[in-house]
Amino acid sequence: MNRLNLPDNIIRLRHRKKLTQEELADFMGVTKASVSKWEKGISTPDILLLPQLAAYFDVTVDELIGYEAQLSGEQIRRRYGELSRDFAVLPFSKVLEKVRTLAHKYYACYPFLLQLSVLMCNHYMLAGTEMDQKEILEEAICWCSRILENCSDVGVCSDAVVLKAGLQLRLGNSREAIEALEPSADPSRLAGQNGALLVQAYQLAGDMEKARSFAQAKEYLDLLNLTGDAMLALSLNGTDQKHCEEIIRRIKGVMELYKVETLHPNTAAQFYFQTAVFYGENGRDEEGMEALRRFEQCVDRLLGTEKLMLHGDDYFDYLDEWIERLPLGSMAPRDKSFIRQSLRESLKHPAFDRLKEKDEFQKLVFRLTKGGEKGVSYVKD
Repeated sequence: MNRLNLPDNIIRLRHRKKLTQEELADFMGVTKASVSKWEKGISTPDILLLPQLAAYFDVTVDELIGYEAQLSGEQIRRRYGELSRDFAVLPFSKVLEKVRTLAHKYYACYPFLLQLSVLMCNHYMLAGTEMDQKEILEEAICWCSRILENCSDVGVCSDAVVLKAGLQLRLGNSREAIEALEPSADPSRLAGQNGALLVQAYQLAGDMEKARSFAQAKEYLDLLNLTGDAMLALSLNGTDQKHCEEIIRRIKGVMELYKVETLHPNTAAQFYFQTAVFYGENGRDEEGMEALRRFEQCVDRLLGTEKLMLHGDDYFDYLDEWIERLPLGSMAPRDKSFIRQSLRESLKHPAFDRLKEKDEFQKLVFRLTKGGEKGVSYVKD
């Protein structure tokens, strides 16, 4: 908790309203001398006056007295994990109320407010109606805006910009997302070189451990981004089968070389799913089923462990330490049961309409959506 700073805050808020001590004293029903003592820290306002004083300055009592509730990184991870599990098993409205209560309580803890925004982005689709979903997305956008207006942490603000743009896209507000991202996402800008420069700086400073760790984390993220960019390319070039086949060939080679299916099965699963969509949209049923088989293998790796956790491997041997410094650490942003629920909706994609009558496809859908439940066996209708 930060140091209480009531005297300085009264001075700052009074000056912002361009008030004299006497004018503030008249409004509060006290003497000018009382206000002077408040601002010098000689005395404090009666506790019953604090709500009136806060309302007059249009701030909360916490803001007035300088109290900012802060959570540690470990506390943020624990609360996120609890809420993520709650979304999988409790009524959505009950968990939403809990999220909003925590957001209000920790409104000045910007790293936590950012993760609550991430949480809403990952679970808003559970809301009952499109109107409810829109309201939740707009609320998360407001939280991101508050972070950008008040937070001094450059990293948190950068994440808030990207998240806010993603939330705008989910609302269909493409122009707002472009305006937020275009200045910094342009590949020609020097900002794209900051990672390599930081590695060089660590090296020059003689901190080889940090240099190796950061360089490896950058390579790992570049690998995941390359795969993500390939998925976008497949969706943008779906009618150019020759080009898409070359994308698939190259990325499959990269994923095999770096063992992405084991290292990050979620990314691999998304790639194979997009590959299956491409084949399905072009009437290539057998290749589509093969991609879905690979998709299922990745999902099995993802859901087959007791906990969903990011991790390194023999090649990315510095990665685990870097992962632990992430806001959520090695924890996955969604609970396993929620992921299994969302798989059924994914497999309803129109690209798979030709496959829906095939017994193999029906069994695959069952295994992915019901196969993890105890006592449930496949029975064809």
